[in-house]
Amino acid sequence: MSHPCQAQNVTLSLYYETLCPYCADFIVNHLVKLFDEGLISIVNLRLVPWGNAVMQPDGSFVCQHGEYECLLNSIDACTITIYPDVDRHFRFILCVERLVLENNINEWVHCFDRTGLGTVPIDCYKSGYGNLLEKQYAAETFQLNPSHQFVPWVLVNGQPLREDFKNFVSYVCKAYQGKQVPQACQSSLPVPLMNHSFKKANLSNPVCYAK
Repeated sequence: MSHPCQAQNVTLSLYYETLCPYCADFIVNHLVKLFDEGLISIVNLRLVPWGNAVMQPDGSFVCQHGEYECLLNSIDACTITIYPDVDRHFRFILCVERLVLENNINEWVHCFDRTGLGTVPIDCYKSGYGNLLEKQYAAETFQLNPSHQFVPWVLVNGQPLREDFKNFVSYVCKAYQGKQVPQACQSSLPVPLMNHSFKKANLSNPVCYAK
């Protein structure tokens, strides 16, 4: 049963791919702020591990950073499904993305032990269920309107932040209409105008572009 206050929570969606270094940086150094000063208490966090992958006519995937990324995207999808509690699956994804930044991704399987999770997601992947989950995430990503231009692609209550994604805390705080305002929002910076022009020649934040 959901807590009654959760009805007013802000939905924050992250469309990402596991081996994009800019996704890794965002997750490890920025998105983790959700768990500081009670911000996660007003957020429904949705992680969508598909990113810029492409679905082939035969149903197979081509991922932007190769087959290993396809594997890890599927592992993330399985982990999110098997451990739906955001505190649990985010810890695992954070561990994996930290290894990406450390250029030590071959150690990813140890993240199950490090985060206290079982290795059931590996069985999920081997059974093919991970690929089924990925197809669902692919369909969701393809249906984005406006379409995603790059990853990390961040939405707050369905509205894309585009290049301003690192400023997500301010957007979350502004979107929250409830009374249980967390400490993070009491010290939040003002939000830029939503009609601010996002079409700049150069993004201030590096990203992995969709093809």
